Amino acid sequence: MCCPICTNLKRVYEAGLAEYIRARSSVSYRICTELAARKNVDMERARYALEEHRGRCVIAIGLVALLPKSKFQPV
Repeated sequence: MCCPICTNLKRVYEAGLAEYIRARSSVSYRICTELAARKNVDMERARYALEEHRGRCVIAIGLVALLPKSKFQPV
């Protein structure tokens, strides 16, 4: 029981993260960091959109509420 929006936003974030890592590890990064900076901004925007949606998503909130409490969690 997954939210399709959460799934899509997570996929976009993971793709952005992969592109950012690829840009950082490229040979051209030492010459021009602008591409990596753009990829970083895109990745952070995708991460923020995912976190925003998860904060409002009924399915994600319901799953967290159903998780058993850990004995290490503060009450």
